[in-house]
Amino acid sequence: MTSIASMPAQSVDTLPGPKPRFPGHLAIAFRSDILGFLSRMARTHGDVVLFHAGGFRMLMMSHPDAVRDTLVTRDDSFIKGPALQRAKETLGEGLLTSEGDLHRRQRRLAQPSFHPQRVASYGSVMAGIARDATDHWADGQRLDLHHEMMAITLRIVAKTLFDADVEDDVKAIGRDVDISVRMFTRVMAPWGPLLNKLPLPSNFRFKRARRDLFDTIDRFVKEHRAAGVDRGDLLSTLLRAHDAEQLANPEGDDADRDLRLRQELYIIFTAGHETTANALTFAIYLLAQHPEIEAALLKEIDDVLGQRLPTVEDVERLPFARMVLSEAMRLYPPAWAVARQAKCEVNVAGQMLPKDTVVLNPQWVVHRDSRWFPDPLKFDPQRWTPEARAARPRWSYFPFGGGSRQCIGESFAWMEAILILATVLQNWHIELTSSAPVKLLPTITLRPKNGVPIRAVRRKR
Repeated sequence: MTSIASMPAQSVDTLPGPKPRFPGHLAIAFRSDILGFLSRMARTHGDVVLFHAGGFRMLMMSHPDAVRDTLVTRDDSFIKGPALQRAKETLGEGLLTSEGDLHRRQRRLAQPSFHPQRVASYGSVMAGIARDATDHWADGQRLDLHHEMMAITLRIVAKTLFDADVEDDVKAIGRDVDISVRMFTRVMAPWGPLLNKLPLPSNFRFKRARRDLFDTIDRFVKEHRAAGVDRGDLLSTLLRAHDAEQLANPEGDDADRDLRLRQELYIIFTAGHETTANALTFAIYLLAQHPEIEAALLKEIDDVLGQRLPTVEDVERLPFARMVLSEAMRLYPPAWAVARQAKCEVNVAGQMLPKDTVVLNPQWVVHRDSRWFPDPLKFDPQRWTPEARAARPRWSYFPFGGGSRQCIGESFAWMEAILILATVLQNWHIELTSSAPVKLLPTITLRPKNGVPIRAVRRKR
């Protein structure tokens, strides 16, 4: 295995990598077991690995220096990777998929809703929804942990960013979101665009789910319009910009503008709660397997909160909760890889990359590298003390990406995750009902493939 630090610059096409046994072999191997494929390549070939898939020259670069250059230092030399470019066909152009001036405009409009002061105002809503949801659990009830966390974060995103109550619709909306997210796996395959055009049952399900989600978003818009006031949430901000654009350019295509607004809201709504729900699911899953770590966290929660609901002021008073979540996102990063395609020839960590080279920076590999995280498969929140963090390279951990495309909702997600985790564990002990390891589904995020079966046991005080 070769380290990027000791690698001389060389022609990209002479870099180490797996050799295909037959045409399409590597694309099939990548598609059938993505996480295993990435881990094997790093273990066998080192920090820089060349392979070809789907007609693209792919370069997996799993050293912090390469992550820094791709996402930050040379950020303006890249666009999103091929999968997200293809995803525009199904997801449209929102913050996740847009490029250039459009992306900068969308980010600028959305930014005020994620300002620290605005995010702080969401705290009571987050904790209140988490308490309301878990109050409906029965002592000893068997549940799907992932489903429960998705329902909680879905209600929170709807209320905080759209000022909408979806409690009565959360099951149907959750199903539609699940269908939409799972369809992303198709865009990672070179034959995905062709499959999208065929009369397949999966395509009909997706189109129906997207239509239903558009109807939900239209309902949010209609309610805002009827209220006639700026509520200060994300939807109000985007509607105000939409109306200003219509006034500035009355000759423009209103249908096209309405579709763009829908697509922006659609991506925020579907993806805005998914990552936090996954992080919480894996954190609680790991705590259930490590009772000594769970006990330490419960002591912190009980000492700080007692029986009262957590508030935004408590987030800083729960440092161990943040350490637990940090470690869970190290082992199970919600964003498991970041892909970028070079717009021009570019130097990344000393290696000249030709135009159109696709760089893959996999959190799944970097976060589990023993150089930065000794005994990397061990669940150890103590890795996140200030001293331990300072001893590691900055870009050995990047669960929210980096650079100009860094997740706009990072502060929102941290506060939400800490408040939900504390609220759930105040009153509930979570037991796993199966000893089998959770199967993983790396789609647009990393999620449990078949849920996480648990039993919720009310804590005795």
